[in-house]
Amino acid sequence: MSTGNNNFIFAQEQYLAQGVDVNNALECLEKISISIHAWQGDDVVGFENTNHALTGGCQVTGNYPGRARNADELRADLEQALQLIPGRHRVNLQGHQVDKMFPGVDRDAFSIEHFSTWLAWSKEHQIPLDIAPAFYSHPKLDNGYSLAHPDRGIREFWINHGKAIRNIAQAFGKQQKSASIVNFWAPDGSKDLVADRWTPRQRLIAALDAIFAENLPAQEVADAVEGKLFGIGTEAYTVGSNDLYIAYAASRKKLLCLDSGHFHPTESVADKISAVLGIIPELLLHVSRGVRWDSDHVILLNDDLLQIAQECVRYDYLHRIHIALDYFDASINRVAAWVIGTRNMQKALLIGLLEPRQALLASEKKFNLTRRMALQEASKTLPWGSIWDQFCSKHNLPLDHQIIQALEAYDRKVLQKRG
Repeated sequence: MSTGNNNFIFAQEQYLAQGVDVNNALECLEKISISIHAWQGDDVVGFENTNHALTGGCQVTGNYPGRARNADELRADLEQALQLIPGRHRVNLQGHQVDKMFPGVDRDAFSIEHFSTWLAWSKEHQIPLDIAPAFYSHPKLDNGYSLAHPDRGIREFWINHGKAIRNIAQAFGKQQKSASIVNFWAPDGSKDLVADRWTPRQRLIAALDAIFAENLPAQEVADAVEGKLFGIGTEAYTVGSNDLYIAYAASRKKLLCLDSGHFHPTESVADKISAVLGIIPELLLHVSRGVRWDSDHVILLNDDLLQIAQECVRYDYLHRIHIALDYFDASINRVAAWVIGTRNMQKALLIGLLEPRQALLASEKKFNLTRRMALQEASKTLPWGSIWDQFCSKHNLPLDHQIIQALEAYDRKVLQKRG
């Protein structure tokens, strides 16, 4: 018997002593698909070949070699990343990550033809696709406003872009036999104090209502709305705040997207999950890591991530939570950023699934707060790492300390040779 198997058996026994079924946890983890954000691979630039400046509060720092310059390179990078991530997952696109452009056609008239190779790739590899409109990095993001712009013509452009992306998502959803999630985030806002907070929000609500006017089949398209506290250039006022979108999602029966980088650093996104799921049927989570601000660092296995993952798996509502990643770091190997971040998300979920839940609930029910704290702290030292290694081995994938070899090999063979 190998040392690895011995470690797993020992760990299994340790968890069993705490009333935790390791096999049940692994089966549950196997079923969780994470939507991996394609824009980590191209630095949120897209492939429109129009040289639009990166605007709308998005900022990617670093100049590590190998950014994907077209959709083919991006797909190749994603395939490499997915080979090092256990389980079956999804890919999330931005509306400007097109396969091809057509003369005279702008974002307001995009169709599935612009994403035809993505559709074929999805079918070939059995990878479901999600997509989000790109309301940024375009001349019609005027003075920081898109859907909430006072000019009707500019608003109509962006409304039509939102409609176009929903139709593209419907084509994805029909093929993949699961709803393609379309997440709506608009960067509209102001750098400094405004005289009128009300009117732009009314325009945003009306624009969203126009985008969602066509009822697309729920089994093909799921719409989500995502708020934000602030962004670069919108430090004082964000039209699409979290408060606005909670009300909008609840009243329009949309998914609410909570991005872990879009709140004040002292706010707990984990705490918000159970709060809003009592009102809103489904949630989309964008998991990121902010360092002092919404800086979208690669997620680490830290307390914030653990709390989010634990909250996701503690109750019988995993089927109501869609987990996606949203960060972009150009200072390191971009493929490695996908692999490390996604595996960290999975590890956090596994730790949550291995929590001695029943013992904790029993203590809490009796208001034995001392015992609850002791159990919580003791569970931190249980050998979850051996369970994770078993999960990777089951998928014939390298363990954490081994993935760097595959990543560095791809770096030398592919990324370093790109201009």
